[in-house]
Amino acid sequence: MNETCGKKGVLIPFIPFDESWNQYIRGSFYMAGLLYCFMGVAIIADIFMGAIEKITSKTRKVYLSNVKGTEPEVIEVRIWNDTVANLTLMALGSSAPEFLLSVIEICGNNFESGVLGPGTIIGSSAFNLLAITAVCILVIPNGETRSIRSLKVFLVTSGFSLFSNVWLLVILDINSKNVVEIWEAALTLLFFPIFVVIAWWADRNWVCGKTVHVYDWDQQAELGTTDIGSCGESEVMLERRTKFLLENGEVNKQALVEFYKYLRLYPDLSDSDAAILAATKLLDNQPHSRMWYRIGAVRGLSGGKKVHPVLSQKLQMVYHMINENPELLDLDSLTNLVPDHGFNKSIVEFQAAFVSVPESIGKVVVTVVRHGRMDNNVRVRIESLDGTAKEETEYLLVNEVLWFGPYAKEREVSVMIIDDDKWELDKEFFLRLSLVDEDFNRTEVALGKLSIMEIVILNDDVPGNISLRKCGILVKQNCKFACIELKRENGTDGEVSVQLKTIDGSAKSPKDFKGGNATIVFKHSKTQRSLRIPIVNDVSLEKDKCFEIELFNPTGGAKLGKIPKCVVTITNDDVLNSVLGRLKVLTSDNMRSMQVHHDTWISQILDALTVNGGNVKEASTFDYFMHVILFVWKVLFSLIPPPGILGGWLCFFCSLVIIGLLTAVIGDLAGIFGCLMDLKDTVTAITFVALGTSLPDLFASKVAAIQEKYADNAIGNVTRSNVFLGLGLPWLVATIYHRALGGEFVVKSGALRFSVLVYSCVSTVALLLLLIRRYSSIFGNAELGGPKIGKWFSGLFLIGLWFLYILLSSLQAYGYIKWGNDDEI
Repeated sequence: MNETCGKKGVLIPFIPFDESWNQYIRGSFYMAGLLYCFMGVAIIADIFMGAIEKITSKTRKVYLSNVKGTEPEVIEVRIWNDTVANLTLMALGSSAPEFLLSVIEICGNNFESGVLGPGTIIGSSAFNLLAITAVCILVIPNGETRSIRSLKVFLVTSGFSLFSNVWLLVILDINSKNVVEIWEAALTLLFFPIFVVIAWWADRNWVCGKTVHVYDWDQQAELGTTDIGSCGESEVMLERRTKFLLENGEVNKQALVEFYKYLRLYPDLSDSDAAILAATKLLDNQPHSRMWYRIGAVRGLSGGKKVHPVLSQKLQMVYHMINENPELLDLDSLTNLVPDHGFNKSIVEFQAAFVSVPESIGKVVVTVVRHGRMDNNVRVRIESLDGTAKEETEYLLVNEVLWFGPYAKEREVSVMIIDDDKWELDKEFFLRLSLVDEDFNRTEVALGKLSIMEIVILNDDVPGNISLRKCGILVKQNCKFACIELKRENGTDGEVSVQLKTIDGSAKSPKDFKGGNATIVFKHSKTQRSLRIPIVNDVSLEKDKCFEIELFNPTGGAKLGKIPKCVVTITNDDVLNSVLGRLKVLTSDNMRSMQVHHDTWISQILDALTVNGGNVKEASTFDYFMHVILFVWKVLFSLIPPPGILGGWLCFFCSLVIIGLLTAVIGDLAGIFGCLMDLKDTVTAITFVALGTSLPDLFASKVAAIQEKYADNAIGNVTRSNVFLGLGLPWLVATIYHRALGGEFVVKSGALRFSVLVYSCVSTVALLLLLIRRYSSIFGNAELGGPKIGKWFSGLFLIGLWFLYILLSSLQAYGYIKWGNDDEI
């Protein structure tokens, strides 16, 4: 068998004398090579889909008449319809290995039919519909649901998926058994554009002509006048509202105003932290395609640059609070920072967002306040979360429910702090409020803006370090005073002091401010002091001016901390413009760094050379491991022309060629491996090869199911049929070749027909289950998620159908189920 298996393959074996190796050692070697090539295909597909994203994101400008003025209104219009792009280029991006394997197998076998290509296409379709859908159902949190938004398109793709299976049976078993004729192959390929056109028509709600149609879920609209009499072009425009991103890719400053107001509640956040949070919020608010999630899944597996910012623990908590209170971030309203609930809701929050306590305090009392509606009963849960301070080491666990009776305004919670005798850095942990679900009407209560509190435990065994809290402060010219905050950290023992002086810069004392020297005293255990410096408002239009504040000569054993100097900038314009300008630049940089494609060779190569795309600080051990393992693939593929060149088309075709070469190697490796392990090619195709090409889709769908509001990006494509293009094109080429030679294109289709028949049955059952889930309250009236019992039943049932498909197909391949003639494979 070892020598026989060595003769298989188009490009392999390329290792001399490997037939002499032990069969199982050789099988393990080919298995490792197969897995490594699967990852290589996933990485090159990442670049390939980056090119597709560049191509499909092209827009053009449309000018509309403006009744309010003489200047026409300019609107950006997408050239590619979302449904057409999803079913053509994006489908090619995710299914290119299956398509090319089918083409290469036939061409490499002298235009004779093969088993791996068709088997992989059917096996991959079965895995997508059954296994991926099952995982997406199960990963939804209990009680939550996800529904398909574009139901008409989903029904069209499902119908064509079932029809493609029936059509295969007609070709292989009814019309001309085991022979594919030219008209059959041509019609199979023709069904693909027909399928795309009908899906596009369904996306337009079965209307021919330009329509006006708004999609809430992706913030887009179709533009034009209703004209039912003729089929016209459908143009997609960006929604006519304040956009997060401008045409040049920069962030719209107006869209950051409310976000910045909210972030001011956390004075310890740096500008870079605020920019990361803003970029995260903007990314989460943007519509994402299934391709975006697939690229993210591949990069997560390969240790590459993430498509979503990685947040630290503290930023995650702040961001969680933002998402828990989305009404605070209404970007269309700039009048109120906190929403006006009137007397309809009780608002519960901490009295302060931050508190620092000495290590020896023993117990700190935290106050939770309530305002707004006062005549109802309110329950909230308060729980502690570790930061650098750990539970049972620096503090005792807090997890209790607070009860506010009618007209109760506040409640206190005691937090025990553990004291030790050793010196250590200051540490922090967090308290978080959350609503209680049981026996409680959540419509009567809401969390306020201070639902997270940070508690810093100060080491008090040494005098400590004194420093300024910030290295830069912006004040308006009419603010009267600049408040300078000083902090004492890493110790609070004894009374200490430090001297402070102002240093003139472009702002002069006493013309622009009243400066001088001062001595700041910290009593024992005191950690914070503040100083007010008067600002002179001369009511004149001047450029921004600045002066410095410097700390010196600490006493009592204290030392100067990390920030001994501070620059105070006096701005004539509103301080918000200056701050938002800087935040806008940083956020725009973060957004550009998160784009899925590269515009230059340099950025593409640098991302390939560094783990996590250069963000080493947030790289995990797994990222480092996978980066080292796949380093060769990353560097090699980084030499491909980036999508930023020639609109992405050069990268598109170069990537397609490399995917074809790798697919040829995968086909050889899979064939030899199956032979060495005594596996039929049919079984190898529907298991190892199908799983290897579909695993990135599994991880992408899982993330999309959790993060998206609807189920379209999670399971919208699991019913997409690859038969029309994946088998129609190679079969058409093969039939023309054999007709030119006076012969016939023979397809020994016993195993293929049986596999298609079994898949047709299980897929029909699976689609019926999804329809039942949508219209049954037992399953939550949605395709994904729902009540726990219904969710687990659906998921396990679909996984059972996939195993049943694998089992029956394998039993037929090995002759335990008689189907067709013995000479059929």
